[in-house]
Amino acid sequence: MTTVLVPRERRSGETRVAATPETVKRLIARGARVWIEAEAGRAAGFSDAAFEEAGAEVFASSDSLERWRQADAVLAVQAPLLCSEGGDGGLEALPAGSLVLGLLDPYRNQALIDQLELGRVSSLALELLPRISRAQAMDVLSSQANIAGYKAVLLAAAALDRFFPMLMTAAGTVQPAKVVVLGAGVAGLQAVATARRLGAVVRVSDVRPAAREQVESLGARFIEPPQLEEAPGEAGGYAREAGAVFQEAQRQILAKQLEDADVVICTAQVPGRPAPLLITEAMLAGMRPGSVVVDLAVAQGGNCAASRAEADAWVGGVRVIGAGNLAATVPQHASALYARNLAALLEVVLKEGAIHIDPEDPLLDPCLLTHGGACRRPDLRPARQEATA
Repeated sequence: MTTVLVPRERRSGETRVAATPETVKRLIARGARVWIEAEAGRAAGFSDAAFEEAGAEVFASSDSLERWRQADAVLAVQAPLLCSEGGDGGLEALPAGSLVLGLLDPYRNQALIDQLELGRVSSLALELLPRISRAQAMDVLSSQANIAGYKAVLLAAAALDRFFPMLMTAAGTVQPAKVVVLGAGVAGLQAVATARRLGAVVRVSDVRPAAREQVESLGARFIEPPQLEEAPGEAGGYAREAGAVFQEAQRQILAKQLEDADVVICTAQVPGRPAPLLITEAMLAGMRPGSVVVDLAVAQGGNCAASRAEADAWVGGVRVIGAGNLAATVPQHASALYARNLAALLEVVLKEGAIHIDPEDPLLDPCLLTHGGACRRPDLRPARQEATA
């Protein structure tokens, strides 16, 4: 019987949990035994009693290290802390051949990769999941980005010095807020839909001309990207990184749009690369005092020059909100969706009560980060060598 361990998340600001009573029942039905650390789901509204009722065994944090030593699979939201980061030694105690699943931040977490190799622990990094039809039920990035895009608009609306919708009152008519969304991926489109529901006028910038149809279907206006030969386009369901000439041309277009904007929602990101800088300090200076920028890309460096992780900055009266983990501010629904994504992926390798990993499976191959004591992603090797040089 496979033992699945769900630890309490220990990284600062993380309120989500990697399993819910619903997914515990799913995994038990597939022949697994589930261990949940006490209070792992408290911040997300899931009690220890609810997990026990679903069939999980809840264990005390004081027994954590022994449980890690016996686990076959670990379900995590963010990468477990190493001892060097203040962790309790759980990751280092995992037995060889065990499996870790979660958002492992593989492009920036070289120490984790080293430990997984050293311990001969297999790992599935959900950021690397391929965007194929078979993976839709497991697409954690999309489920969490939906929440982030929604919450970003609510955050902006609460911080803005004016209403979002048009209001007709006895004292006169209030014009609707003007919102600019940078990036028409999952988070960006959800931001568009939410801002439109609140009554704002929305414009959207994206490097992919093909995004126009989706943007306009939501009632927003599409900002044409620069008409240059080096337009980045798309690869694997994500926008590719744009060159310096293209980005400068894009900033010139955006500068005019921002002069008239009340809110800017930044969502533009490129996997494994720093987020493109789309808003400079000079562009912020041209915005109306009282306007708001919410930067969801701040963990990758930010789309806005003034963005600071999980903090607010003020530039000439413009409020810039760095919001890198907004999904954790809606922990119950974020956990419910995340846990379903994770359970669907674990079910692929959980067969007859045991874990069987096929490295050649087109679903697993791209996201199987480590296996058999080696990192399987050659594109991460240069980053690792650079980090240890």
